[in-house]
Amino acid sequence: FDAKQARRIGTGRTTIDRRIDLHGMRQSEAHGALRRFLFACHADGHRLVLVITGKGGPLRRDQDAGSHWSEREERGVLKRSVPQWLSEPELRAIVVSYTTASVRHGGEGALYVLVRRKL
Repeated sequence: FDAKQARRIGTGRTTIDRRIDLHGMRQSEAHGALRRFLFACHADGHRLVLVITGKGGPLRRDQDAGSHWSEREERGVLKRSVPQWLSEPELRAIVVSYTTASVRHGGEGALYVLVRRKL
C-alpha cells in the first residue's frame, strides 16, 4: 500500500470489498477464520478487505497476589499475531500487502489487506 491508496480507502473513495471481525476470538479460532476468509476472498475475486483485530488493552490487575504473571490473560494478542499470520508462506502467496486502517475503519485495531488477483 502506498500512502495515497490508503488515504483513498480511509476517506471512502475506494470501497472495501469484504470485512472480517476477529475481535473477541481465541487465537486458534481467529487464525482459522482468517485463513478461510482470505482464501474465500481470493477465490471470489475480492481484492481489498478489512481485517478487524481489536486494539487490545491494558492487562487487568489480578486480585490474587499469589497468581503468577504468566497465568494472567494476555491482551492484544490478535493485533500482534495477524501480521505474523499474513507473512506465513501459504497466506503470503495470496496477500499482496497490508497496512494499518484509518481511524474511520478501526485505526490501530484493524488492517487493510490487499489480496492478489486470481489467475
